[in-house]
Amino acid sequence: MTQNKTENRKKEHITICIEKNIKSTKTTGFEDLTLVHHALPSINMSDIDTTCTFLNKTLKAPIIIEAITGGAKIAEKINKNLAIAANDLGLAMGVGSQRAAIEDQTLESTYTVRKVAPTIPLIGNLGAIQFSNNEYNIKDAKNAINFIDANALAIHLNPLQEATQPEGDLDFKNDKTAIKNICQNLGKPVIVKETGAGISRETAIELEKSGVAIIDIAGLGGTSFSAVESYRDKEKQPIGTVFKNWGIPTAISIVEVTKSTKLPIIASGGIRSGIDAAKAICLGANYVGLALPLLKPATKSANDVKKVLQQIIHELKTTMFLVGAKNLEELKTKDIIITGETKEWLNTRGIDTKTYANRENIKNLRKNIKDVLYQ
Repeated sequence: MTQNKTENRKKEHITICIEKNIKSTKTTGFEDLTLVHHALPSINMSDIDTTCTFLNKTLKAPIIIEAITGGAKIAEKINKNLAIAANDLGLAMGVGSQRAAIEDQTLESTYTVRKVAPTIPLIGNLGAIQFSNNEYNIKDAKNAINFIDANALAIHLNPLQEATQPEGDLDFKNDKTAIKNICQNLGKPVIVKETGAGISRETAIELEKSGVAIIDIAGLGGTSFSAVESYRDKEKQPIGTVFKNWGIPTAISIVEVTKSTKLPIIASGGIRSGIDAAKAICLGANYVGLALPLLKPATKSANDVKKVLQQIIHELKTTMFLVGAKNLEELKTKDIIITGETKEWLNTRGIDTKTYANRENIKNLRKNIKDVLYQ
């Protein structure tokens, strides 16, 4: 793809995401999840600890600012505002696909944020398809890491987007081999992320075998890049519209991946509140990722981005308080009720959803109830 075409496509994506409705109408599945309220939380909310470790660095909250943009001049301001917010709040950040800068080095400045965010875990980003079709090699992967001083590289999987994109590349036949090669030779952790269609247990197992360090599920229910592409090409628009709701809902993907691998999980795709974040972590995710809710604020200022993130962190802490979890590890042990389509899917895939509803000291709870009843 020519330099100008890649840069123009990046501009189009930003404009469409800001101005158009590009959300899937299929939901994340979080509405099928209910955390069990504790009227006796037995903790002080001011003592709640949301810190965690990510890429050997401490985060103040388990939040990653997901890959949004890069490769167009308009993206420079957006990425810097996101990075400043991440640095101030002690969060992590990923940049958008660095393909444009690989093709045109003058666009590197649209991704370089390390000067304004010296302490954050920073994630580079390239597409699996460019390695699958041998357009890129390990030298390009290392370059993507080096010119932004990243701590890890995200390899994004976007077969749905490529299939609905006017200039899409559909030669994914060497994808597994390519990812394994990157994991073996990069010298930095490799994160593999979907782009809005989710990760199944079958894919997760393959990724774990390949040596991937972290999986970012990017499930269905948030931004639909099929919908984004439908706005870019009127001739192919029917394809983008038809596949707008294709994929695995975020809540389901979290469970499929956590039940099939031991890898750390980033839950992204439609995370819109601290309650969503708490539900994702309670299901087994280690971190949550946000993108679209931060895009418009990032076109304005770092403070606008911070306001959104601070609200989500406050909501997360409030949810933890209401279920009696003083830290993230305790949150993962709390009971969560799974109903509706999410329950039906998981049960059909052989996952017993009742175990999620009966985690919390069930034997002791039953014994205490029995003692009271038969005194």
